[in-house]
Amino acid sequence: MTAIEPGDGGLGREPGGHGPDGTGARHARPARQLRRRAGAGGLASLYGAVVVVTGASSGIGRAIAGEFARNGAVIVLAARREEALHEVAQACNAAGGHAVAVPTDVTRAEEMERLARSVAVRFGRIDLWVNNAGESLWGAFEDIPIATHTRLVQLNLLGVIHGSHAVLPYFLHQEHGTLINVSSFAGQVPLPWAATYSATKFGVRGLTESLRHELADRPGIRVCGVYPGFVDTPTFGNSANYTGHELRPVPPVSDPAAVARAVVSLARHPRRAADVGLAPKLAIPYALAPDLTGRLLSRLGGRFLRLGPSAADTDGILFAPAESSAAERGGWRARDRRGAGTALGIGLVAAGALALLIRSTLRGARPINRGQRAAALGERDDGPVQPAAELADQ
Repeated sequence: MTAIEPGDGGLGREPGGHGPDGTGARHARPARQLRRRAGAGGLASLYGAVVVVTGASSGIGRAIAGEFARNGAVIVLAARREEALHEVAQACNAAGGHAVAVPTDVTRAEEMERLARSVAVRFGRIDLWVNNAGESLWGAFEDIPIATHTRLVQLNLLGVIHGSHAVLPYFLHQEHGTLINVSSFAGQVPLPWAATYSATKFGVRGLTESLRHELADRPGIRVCGVYPGFVDTPTFGNSANYTGHELRPVPPVSDPAAVARAVVSLARHPRRAADVGLAPKLAIPYALAPDLTGRLLSRLGGRFLRLGPSAADTDGILFAPAESSAAERGGWRARDRRGAGTALGIGLVAAGALALLIRSTLRGARPINRGQRAAALGERDDGPVQPAAELADQ
């Protein structure tokens, strides 16, 4: 399979290839054969479409690449882990696509620009670009080192900005293309105990919506957002974690294939957004009663995070790629089936919370005071906060 080496201006050649150009690569179909109709933006057929997927070495990214491969696309796989990318590329080739492995760090703008340029030179165009790379960060905001917060912003938000900025000039030049940004339900509803993660996902949502409107007069260019809930991927073992306990997703957990199908659906029929799973439905009560919903999420989320076994603080794979395999799933759905009672209990709590939300909304919720907040979070109320000057004198 093909790999782009650092500094390579185009895709490297495969030795012993059987294609007319000696690379062994499937030729991308002409863009005019891929368009569904003039100005539609979507693709009638994905066979031969040129697709770039970031964060493709595992989890949702691997699932997205596999779904495009089964539709006969040419998939350019971008991530930091070269060995894992080759494993994913082999699986994609076996599924009927043609995959190209591209070691890339999305936090480096120059690498993303090189990636876009290389794909355009090699295949003549870019039909679809999926910004998927990202990680999560859990814990009390003040307990997490500022360097860890900063790195998450670089990966989750700047990575999407870098990818979008790299590909849009090619879309504008060729007058067609679809940009799909994978955000999260945490970009629709604030997520206590994952404040910076939620901030990055709100940022991705804001970028996606802004670009969508900015490019509205370019009918061949479409910008879409995907908002999954909790998904069965290895991310919960790789995430930065300062909760003091092992992480696990809140059931019910979606299969990564569901996210992949949503992305491919947007490639065929571009629209503003696609939600995956039940968690995005939290946007409804949040829109009705944001303060009460936020407090409930903080209380329930804090309790859920303390259910797991004790664990040491870790930055996960934020600063260095993992040594683990290129797994698509984390095995959480199987655990959900074995722990149906836990899922049922959480469902009952959620139902009760919604009932309380509706009741409080109808009656008119009162502001929460510091003592109530402390009680809700299982904390002590140590009295009024002292001014900084007084603290400095102590």
